[in-house]
Amino acid sequence: MKFDRVRLANFKPYGDADLRLTEGVTVIHGLNGSGKSSLLEACFFALYGSKALDGTLEDVITNGEEETEVELWFTHDGVSYRVERRLRSYDGRIDHQSTLESTDGSDVTRDGARAVREFVTELLRMDAEAFVNCAYVRQGEVNKLINATPRERQDTIDDLLQLGKLEEYRERAGDARLGVEDVLENRRGRLDQLDEQIAAKEDRNLHGRLNELEGELGEVTDEIDRYESQREQARETRDAAAETLETHAEKREKLESVEAEIDEIEATIREAERERDDHRDAIRETRERIDEIEAAIDDRLDDAGLDAASEAAVADRRAELDDREASIRGDLDDERVSAEAFRNQATNLAGKADDRTERAAEIESEADGLADEAEAAAAAADEREASIEELREEVDGLRERFAAADADVDRDGVADERDALRDERGALRERIAELSAELKNARERVEEAEELLAAGKCPECGQPVEDSPHASGIDEDRERVAELEAELADARERESDLDERIAELDGLASAADRLDEIDERVETLDARVEEKRAEADRKREAAEEKRERAADLRAEAEETREVATEKGEEAEAAAERVAELEASLSAIDDAREAVTAVEEDLAAIADAEDEIERRREKRENLEEMNDERRDRLADKRERRDELAAAVDEAAVETAEKRKEDAEQYLEKVAKELDTLDERREELQNAIGGVKGEIRELEELREEREALGDRVAALETLHEETSELESMYGDLRAELRQRNVTELERTLNETFELVYGNDAYSHIELDGEYVLTVYQKDGEPLDPEQLSGGERALFNLSLRCAIYRLLSEGIEGAAPTPPLILDEPTVFLDSGHVSRLVRLVEEMRGFGVRQIVIVSHDDELVGAADELVTVEKDPRSNRSTVRREDAADLDVAELAGD
Repeated sequence: MKFDRVRLANFKPYGDADLRLTEGVTVIHGLNGSGKSSLLEACFFALYGSKALDGTLEDVITNGEEETEVELWFTHDGVSYRVERRLRSYDGRIDHQSTLESTDGSDVTRDGARAVREFVTELLRMDAEAFVNCAYVRQGEVNKLINATPRERQDTIDDLLQLGKLEEYRERAGDARLGVEDVLENRRGRLDQLDEQIAAKEDRNLHGRLNELEGELGEVTDEIDRYESQREQARETRDAAAETLETHAEKREKLESVEAEIDEIEATIREAERERDDHRDAIRETRERIDEIEAAIDDRLDDAGLDAASEAAVADRRAELDDREASIRGDLDDERVSAEAFRNQATNLAGKADDRTERAAEIESEADGLADEAEAAAAAADEREASIEELREEVDGLRERFAAADADVDRDGVADERDALRDERGALRERIAELSAELKNARERVEEAEELLAAGKCPECGQPVEDSPHASGIDEDRERVAELEAELADARERESDLDERIAELDGLASAADRLDEIDERVETLDARVEEKRAEADRKREAAEEKRERAADLRAEAEETREVATEKGEEAEAAAERVAELEASLSAIDDAREAVTAVEEDLAAIADAEDEIERRREKRENLEEMNDERRDRLADKRERRDELAAAVDEAAVETAEKRKEDAEQYLEKVAKELDTLDERREELQNAIGGVKGEIRELEELREEREALGDRVAALETLHEETSELESMYGDLRAELRQRNVTELERTLNETFELVYGNDAYSHIELDGEYVLTVYQKDGEPLDPEQLSGGERALFNLSLRCAIYRLLSEGIEGAAPTPPLILDEPTVFLDSGHVSRLVRLVEEMRGFGVRQIVIVSHDDELVGAADELVTVEKDPRSNRSTVRREDAADLDVAELAGD
């Protein structure tokens, strides 16, 4: 596998970047923090998505942007692919879209983040973690494998070589074996249980019991048939007697009906006679009421103004009263309008007089308020003039402060001078940080060299030397430490001077700001003084005008009250005339009520005479109806006598006796039949139970036969799963031993290239993946006993050996990902860097198609076929990349840059 091209949009520090990668060694070069590692993280993220990130999806989107995009083109096993991932941030969440497709016509497509990751894992035969352990040496993790425990190292290498699958298969076979054991044990227990159940049922003689129950059931059925035949005869006797009783009951019912009708007719005749008597009494009472009404009419004629009680006289008198009332009401309305008008005028005028008096008082109060506000405005103007004087005194003090200051700056230039000194101090502090870091590294080099000298080893290569070792480089390091300490002390002294000057300029800047504020304040106060003086003059003039207006209003109020008094007197006179007219209307109303009463009495007399006539007619009608009812009553009495003669009481008594006997017998038979039915049902249930047990016995025998066959099959399957579990375990152990042998070989070949003529002879790797380094004299060393640079290079050798083993495969060559080294020189000195260059060249010789190295070390540039330079713009904080031909670069010039 190799990476062909990667394109980024808003990924971490990259706005837009497009980089093509070729076979061979590609060095991605640039300063620390420029974004070199982000290029590899983008490739890793394109393959495995969020599983490839140390942080979250939000972390990869460039600050200030809402969307990022990564595209990776790669070739694996002769097939070209393109994978694209897009992230979009909205509403506090991340939308992750991913697609993968082949670009050479093989018609491979995948959609969705999980689908793409699963396809890549299956294609490369490694997940994200395996990819890191095999081909991607991350920055700061160069010692990861050497520092791992043997168990962790074993699991990592087994997973890379797919041996973890064999362990997974062995565990699955073990689980299957245990599952078969559980099922087999369960089935054997069931088999024993079936044997016990079958024996118990066979001992009960189920077929003999069934024959006995069926014989007894036949006897009970015959007895039930005999009782049912007798019950049918009793029912026929009961029904015949019931029919006789029903016939006589119908005749008796008709007789009772006729007798009831006779009683009803007699009662109706009596009720009609009583109603005729009531009508006669009501006629008499109505005539008496007419006499009383006529007497009342005579008493009301004088009050009503009538000479005689007739409808024509009443109508004439009512017309006369209506005409007089209309005339009086016209006069009354006019007088009421006049009285109301005079009262309203008097009230309105009195109100206007009161309003003008109140308004005059309000205006006088407003005049007093304006006078007070005028005095307050004058006082405020005096106050602001005093404040202006105080501010001018403060200005004189601040100007004296500028004159007495050591700094030769004026009020306009103090801020610029201070900002310039702050910039200078910032640059100086960065230089102090660089000097501190450089001094710390130099001191550590001196301390390490002194420890090696004390141990009799070369401080440059770390190897034991005979006699006293010579170290010319340590003196140079000590001199460099002294130079750095002196330069650092001068820088800190300069920083202290700048702090004092900046502090002084901070005070002067504050004074300049205060002078600007005072100038603005004085200008504002001058304007407010003029405004307050003018305001005081305006308000004094307005107060005088309001007092004159108040005097005029009081005079108008007095005149208005006099007119209101006159209108009140006129209103009282009109009210007296209204009272006289209302009395006249009251007399007319009394006369009209008397006329109405006479008219109502005349109507009542007419209604009473009509009622007398109606009641006479009703008495005559009731008499005719009673005559008809007496004729019908005679007919009903004849029919009653005929029905009474037809009823035979002796036959009724005989039928009742036969019916009673039949019902008693049926009741007795029903109890016997219920008892027999219950017994028959018991026998049928018992027969059904015995047949069910016989069926259960047959089913148990069939189940026992099938279960016996199943137990035999499970025993065979248990043997097979046990053999399969052992086979997977033995196969993994055999393959692991083969891998240990091959890995030890490739590791020694790689290590020989790096330390072939040095103090170490070879490396051993046992079956538990424990590593041991042997010196030339045969003395064993733990890898952790090596120096920092040696451990880093040893770990890189182990990584390369694993990579070679993986690329060679268990059976023939296998496609592998590019070998990626992210800042591999971070723990190496210059001597070990050259060994790393040799290791990279040899890996190319072993057939590694693509090696990508991220480094800021210039020595690795010489090993590059292609160089990719990464730079970051400090103003926009965005990174850019460009490809260069390493053969055309001047390394010294690159180092200077």
